Amino acid sequence: MIHRDLEHQRAFILAHTAPAAPPAVPEISLLLASEFTQLWQVTERWLEENGVEPPFWAFAWAGGQALARTLLDRPELVRGRRVLDFACGAGIAAIAAARAGAASVTAVDRDALAVLAASLNAERNGVHIEARCADPCAEETQPTWVSEADIVLAGDVCYDRAMAGPVLAWLRARAAAGARVLLGDPGRAYLPGEGVEEIARVRVPTPDGVEAVAEMSAAVYFLLQ
Repeated sequence: MIHRDLEHQRAFILAHTAPAAPPAVPEISLLLASEFTQLWQVTERWLEENGVEPPFWAFAWAGGQALARTLLDRPELVRGRRVLDFACGAGIAAIAAARAGAASVTAVDRDALAVLAASLNAERNGVHIEARCADPCAEETQPTWVSEADIVLAGDVCYDRAMAGPVLAWLRARAAAGARVLLGDPGRAYLPGEGVEEIARVRVPTPDGVEAVAEMSAAVYFLLQ
């Protein structure tokens, strides 16, 4: 059973993941699930008992890989900027931003296991990020690490109707406040059809069991106000 204290969470992550290089971003090594079904079932059992989020953090989703690939290929997008990686998961985009020369990188997720995984992955890759467990969408007043971000990254946030609406509204508010918002997405159901400008497209091979297809075409967009 997973316990809530940090050491047991760390032990759980290390027990159910293995170092792997996402196919579109081989420069980055992440602790990822080697068995999709096994980890999902283990975490779902604990979810029922303790309210833990499903282990989205344990997989390198296509939108996050596209964001990371684009930042490594075009470091001028984040070099010298203050970057916020929203719904960071395993931290792939945050790590790429740090490697691309961002002045500072904050990775935020509402799942405490994701935040710890992102921290462990940043350490593995020799970069510094500040990982926070929070849900800024639920805050009426944004903390300074949100309001001062020059760049906001968001990968794979358009897969669920209940989530996509408030998240996209929050991201557009960040754009209206002056941040540049980069959205990575492989064409999921609730990706907006307008108010986005495509700046890159990446072919992402997908592991068995993670997606319904063997390869996805994921795009990176500027999210407009």
